[in-house]
Amino acid sequence: MKFYIGTAGWSYKDWVPHFYPKAQTGGFDWLSYYASYFNCVEVNSTYYAYMNPAIVNAWLRKIEDVESFKFTVKLHQDFTHKRKFTQENVLGVTYNLDLLAKAERLGGLLIQFPYSFQFNQPNIEHINRLKEIFQNYKSFIEVRHASWNNKEAIEFFKGNNLTLCTIDQPQIGSSISFDPIITSNTAYIRFHGRNYQSWFANINSQEKQTYDEQSERYKYLYSPGEIVEIEQKIKEVQNRVDEIYVIMNNHPVANAVANAFELMHYLEDLKSMNIPENMLAAFPRLKQLM
Repeated sequence: MKFYIGTAGWSYKDWVPHFYPKAQTGGFDWLSYYASYFNCVEVNSTYYAYMNPAIVNAWLRKIEDVESFKFTVKLHQDFTHKRKFTQENVLGVTYNLDLLAKAERLGGLLIQFPYSFQFNQPNIEHINRLKEIFQNYKSFIEVRHASWNNKEAIEFFKGNNLTLCTIDQPQIGSSISFDPIITSNTAYIRFHGRNYQSWFANINSQEKQTYDEQSERYKYLYSPGEIVEIEQKIKEVQNRVDEIYVIMNNHPVANAVANAFELMHYLEDLKSMNIPENMLAAFPRLKQLM
């Protein structure tokens, strides 16, 4: 069983100077630096835009000397939230997935649905449609509504060899709970933080928001006690899968990076961490991981 532990995205200006150094030379590259510490990253920019293949090829060049590094790719919102897409859109996604797969760098495709996407037959049929379109790739399905936590839904995911994502999010209303359910030979676990105050206020806002306003809901640093709780839940299921992806999405001010280092340490048998000095200054508690 192999762990792939990393963050949702890597290109955040507010990770300077917490993770990326403040003084950067002309040849400094964020992805290359990131890949020297972590073995996977979830690409979220593909949710908002169809990537130019030249960009994907540039990613591959930057990590070509890093053994076993994987990208997981978030599917564009046209397929999940808007549900309006063309064959050209399909090709725009699959061409880049094939570039990553050919280079043996593709972990899989994250198909994330909104909280409003509840368990019913039309929505099952929509997942089936996407499964057929992207049948050549390992698919991770993220649903956020508790209505999916039932025997029929779980059997559907198992029968179609789809990974049901485990997610940690503020437990408000009918939010699905943090409960690892294994439906394939891969587990995919995402952490959105537990910022109860900002979570739904941010989602329900009708006004155009700045980047900082949009990110506020993810502004959360998991405590040492919460990290231990998470580690124990993951270890309960690790013997039932071949690989586990652990993705931290609590990205503001590099909180995701700090928590990723901590989970890597505990999940990989108290492995000693190589942590940048600037991270130790920003998060002194990380010193105990070295």
